[in-house]
Amino acid sequence: MSDTESDSVIDALTRAATVHFSSAREGDRAMWGSGFFVAPGWVLTCAHVLAPHLRGDRERVFWLGGSEVNDGEPLEARLDRWLLDGEPRSEQRVPVEQDLALVRLLDPDVEHECVWLTDRTDYPGGQGVVQGYRPENQEDGSAPVVRRAARWKATARINGFDDDYGMRFRPEAEFPKGGSGSPVLDAHTGAVVGVLKSRRAGRDGGMAIAATALRRFGPAYQALMAAHDRWHGQSPKVGGHNWIERQHQLPGAGVYTGGDQWSPRDRREALFLLSGVRPPDGIRPVVELAKKARGGVASPPGQLLPHAWRDGHGLLYEAGQPVAAIAALHYLQLVVEYERSRGGDPAPLADWVAHRLQDVPRIVHTVVTQATLPPRLVPARGPDGRDGAVVSYPIPGDGSTVVIVELEPVCDAPTARFYWRIRVDDGQDVNEPLHEEQTGDGVPPEQLVRRLRGPLDEVFASVDAPGAPAPLEVALPVDHFDTAVHRWQLTEMARLHHPAYVGVRRMVVLRDLLRRGTPDDNWLARWEATVAAGALTAVRTPPPRQVPRARHFADMPPSAVPVLCRPAGSGVGRRAIGLALDAGHGVALWHTDGHPEHGCTEFCEEMHDGAAALLAQTAGALELPDRLRRIRDDISGSRNGGHWAEGVAMLYDDPTRPLPADDNGPVDSP
Repeated sequence: MSDTESDSVIDALTRAATVHFSSAREGDRAMWGSGFFVAPGWVLTCAHVLAPHLRGDRERVFWLGGSEVNDGEPLEARLDRWLLDGEPRSEQRVPVEQDLALVRLLDPDVEHECVWLTDRTDYPGGQGVVQGYRPENQEDGSAPVVRRAARWKATARINGFDDDYGMRFRPEAEFPKGGSGSPVLDAHTGAVVGVLKSRRAGRDGGMAIAATALRRFGPAYQALMAAHDRWHGQSPKVGGHNWIERQHQLPGAGVYTGGDQWSPRDRREALFLLSGVRPPDGIRPVVELAKKARGGVASPPGQLLPHAWRDGHGLLYEAGQPVAAIAALHYLQLVVEYERSRGGDPAPLADWVAHRLQDVPRIVHTVVTQATLPPRLVPARGPDGRDGAVVSYPIPGDGSTVVIVELEPVCDAPTARFYWRIRVDDGQDVNEPLHEEQTGDGVPPEQLVRRLRGPLDEVFASVDAPGAPAPLEVALPVDHFDTAVHRWQLTEMARLHHPAYVGVRRMVVLRDLLRRGTPDDNWLARWEATVAAGALTAVRTPPPRQVPRARHFADMPPSAVPVLCRPAGSGVGRRAIGLALDAGHGVALWHTDGHPEHGCTEFCEEMHDGAAALLAQTAGALELPDRLRRIRDDISGSRNGGHWAEGVAMLYDDPTRPLPADDNGPVDSP
């Protein structure tokens, strides 16, 4: 088969996975656009295909149809999420990076085909094949009406790119109305590499959205691709009528002469087993492991940041060439070592790698079996003296040290100003203030960091252990909980090897200044129950379309952590966090950077999904501050300003280590 021909079986499999959308209302069956199955029950399409019909009602149920799905009978479906930022507007063109939507079948048991989505970031080239549906009009005697959706197919070649996600077709490519949302197949590799976005405009051949834009769905992307890889890993492998066996015969698969080559079959098994490993703790582990598997050579410039283990596999390709077995097996073994380092047991992946090593030359076997983690990913030594991937937060009597900053607003000041103290909690007792400013007019918020830099630098230099920076607790009133302390830069000119942001280098949490002194029974009881509960769960606060009420927080189980996608210092968030504190909660997460006036946006959903994933992989409350610090470290390293956790603050208020009571009594005003 030449590089410009498409495989007939893969064409048929793509066609079987392609669908179209329409209204479920009687008398309104006009076709909206196309889409395609990417995992069991999940359909990918363009957001602009659905937006005009779901404006004001994202929960609307619509129909999904296709001649090879459900015997041609329509299925009920609903939007699960899209990348649109805010409510869609008909007069605005949807940006490429926001023009994806995921649709979910209401019946999860329907059997259907799924496309094979590329794991690569680069586009290897070759002929593209696009097929979907278009509306076919017929006369009813008075005016043309849409009777049915008709299939179409076109070939096209990608010849340009727009930023990270736009793929431009050559001018001779023409696509019909209704084709938006169709899969774009690379005939060279037999993988779907994009989603058709727009038809020809002027001298342009049209545009597609690169499949890698799916990564912008955050944690939902990891779950979606794991389901995709499990489906393909478990699909029938006999007869050759499946994606992988046909890809084995394509030019993009290369010529396989022995066990030191990496085949599409190897890739299928590897990604299937990787889907069973817990998601990585951020972007950096994937980058570092892929780099080491490539012999210490970073991936080519321009590659998008990897979010899942399968993305790291995709970084191993070299200029369109198939992956070498030594790089792939080395990468898989490094994932095994990483998962073991954080307490996991990736036995199925480890066993498969060991079995596959029987087919490789001795040198490959040696490199893989002696794989060790990059120094940056070697777990830190925990407080108990044992190696652990996550550092537990200090508890009384464990010998650890915490630095505490108390920020108290100056009473009756016309604008916000603070007095401050710095203390050290050595695990036995909270020391008297080492530095403080308790007189005069106080310090305005914009000058706090500059005023605290010198004193904090001195204290940290005294208490930090090698490789184990002391946590920082900032106690302040609830009205000021949106102070983004984790973004403080305590070094005006940071060294290249030291991150400047305090929340990247060390654990940073907030405490309620008004909880000074002896803790009340409610707070203490809930804290002890939360620590004993082990694994934590995220609870959206307040519940959707409800105002926060005391019962919402009092009725939460001990493992529940309130999560707010809005600031906690004012409005609904202020009431919610106040009720959480009244109910005794000592742990909470919220977004400090504002919230739209009229309801939640997709970013809110991304934040709640991200917080849920963070808590799900946390073995207990003591792990949570360091897990959030690791995410902040990843954000700093990747420069990902749109990450769900970039503006997230954490309440971690331990009543077994109470702040000293304020015994100063009343003082004369200045």
